[in-house]
Amino acid sequence: MTELPLIGEAIAADAPAARRLAGAKIGVVTFPGTLDDRDAVRAVRLAGATPVALWHADTTLGDVDAVVIPGGFSYGDYLRAGAISRFAPLMAKIIDAANSDARLPVLGICNGFQILTESHLLPGSMIKNDHLKFMCRDQVLRVENNATDWTRDYAVGREITVPLKNQDGQYIADEKTLDALEAEGRVVFRYVGFNPNGSRRDIAGISNAAGNVVGLMPHPEHAVEAGFGPENGSGTEGLGFFTSVLNKIVGDNK
Repeated sequence: MTELPLIGEAIAADAPAARRLAGAKIGVVTFPGTLDDRDAVRAVRLAGATPVALWHADTTLGDVDAVVIPGGFSYGDYLRAGAISRFAPLMAKIIDAANSDARLPVLGICNGFQILTESHLLPGSMIKNDHLKFMCRDQVLRVENNATDWTRDYAVGREITVPLKNQDGQYIADEKTLDALEAEGRVVFRYVGFNPNGSRRDIAGISNAAGNVVGLMPHPEHAVEAGFGPENGSGTEGLGFFTSVLNKIVGDNK
């Protein structure tokens, strides 16, 4: 009996040849309590890249071209969400690689965003939602910056719908930091229509100054397949994160 390919594998097989043949490898980190790593792996594969599983206790990144820190509840969110993961051996390697001249692209989603702020790869902090409840909904975001490694396939001003699910999703920073993020164009995504957690200035995602590190609270990896994503929109509006970084990698290797 012939085994049928997964839907995602069939889509990936139709990806442009430059993407399929690039051999790009994107690492996906798993911590104790991570629960969206397999979704991130699938999104990477659908974009046309090769996912590489990374364990929090690893002491090397290997030869990956980019890294995704997925969502979940690393270490049960004890202490503060992401605070313990920040000290994992692999995070030291990610921090060094992101800050090096090579500027490794790093995407932090939900708990991954929290880990990036705790690691000081991104400024500010995440605290409990202002309504003190877990929130799960389809969320509209507006693209504010398409000059990052993870957003180049989007147009500025485009609105996309992706799932959001968090308890500690309120992004905060002092006014000086917020003003700097705005002035430097480092607010990458903003909530549209409804602020689900009280984040300052409706900020849903930000980047570092170089644009290789991006963190956001909603989950683009849950909006990569038609029929399985949000009811509104195409259901695939999160795939652009992963094609963006792949196009960046392919462009760098030409």
